[in-house]
Amino acid sequence: MNMSENSKTQEIKKIALFTSGGDAPGMNAAIRAVTRAAIVNHLEVVGIRRGYQGMIEGDFMPLYASDVSGIMHQGGTMLRTARSDEFRTPEGRRRAYRELKNADIDAVVVIGGDGSFTGALVMSQEYPVSFVGIPATIDNDMFGTDYTIGFETALNTVVEAVDKIRDTARSHGRIFFVEVMGCEAGQLALHSGIACGAEVILIPESQEQGDDLNNFLHNGYKNKESSGIVIVAEGDETGGAMKIAERVCKDHPELEVRVSILGHIQRGGSPTANDRINATRMGVAAIDALIDGQNNIMIGLESDEIVRVPFMNAVKLHHSIDEHLLEIQRMMNA
Repeated sequence: MNMSENSKTQEIKKIALFTSGGDAPGMNAAIRAVTRAAIVNHLEVVGIRRGYQGMIEGDFMPLYASDVSGIMHQGGTMLRTARSDEFRTPEGRRRAYRELKNADIDAVVVIGGDGSFTGALVMSQEYPVSFVGIPATIDNDMFGTDYTIGFETALNTVVEAVDKIRDTARSHGRIFFVEVMGCEAGQLALHSGIACGAEVILIPESQEQGDDLNNFLHNGYKNKESSGIVIVAEGDETGGAMKIAERVCKDHPELEVRVSILGHIQRGGSPTANDRINATRMGVAAIDALIDGQNNIMIGLESDEIVRVPFMNAVKLHHSIDEHLLEIQRMMNA
């Protein structure tokens, strides 16, 4: 950590931080790290409640080391989060900048995902505000980082749930379509499907899984006379677990089909050790970046090393699925 009293440090005297978009386990650990790293570097810290909407309304609170004590193990976010349609408008961003300026805030740390960083990028292009982002989303879909805070915890939640579903599926000889989160990204579905030994995984990034499903229904399930688990990313263009299951029931009335939508349990829960550790590393790195005069960047992890990724790349480019993992999944069910 850079603790020197250089000229760059003097340029930033007061920072704000907030969480935005969907909540993710580990956000509180990031809040704690940013707050305490800033205080160590003699910066004043302000928390913004309810994301960009709170920024617009000036919903600010001073943060001290004691305020972030005992929050690491908690899911959700102590600063709360919200989506703001008003911030999408020029007037909304003008109001937000006015509140930051009135509070003498020099820089802002945003903890969130793609939409949160897009908002920061747009505002930084309109007003002289320095932003640094910390990726926190259970989708793990941000370009420029191998890891986003909350992904591992959500993955473990899905695995635990599907393991229990597998027990009842096997008992009744049923096929369960289990829907997991991932509107535009199949990382959670892919990784949880491999971890759970799912027979089929359906994700938006690959269209070949439709053939895998048909092959399983016509051959694998009937030949083995066993149960089956199909993991479906909610954003899959085939329609989500309910619609896919309806089509399967229509085409295969002889099969016992059930649907389980895991929903928001994937967002909650106490974060894993890795989510706590990486949130802490990224929080400290965010303050280091600001002290170094960096702005409009995202803190990421590549090969377990801290990297700084321009917002322009983080929000404009897409995180691709590991095709090798898809091949592994197919091999396991050949």
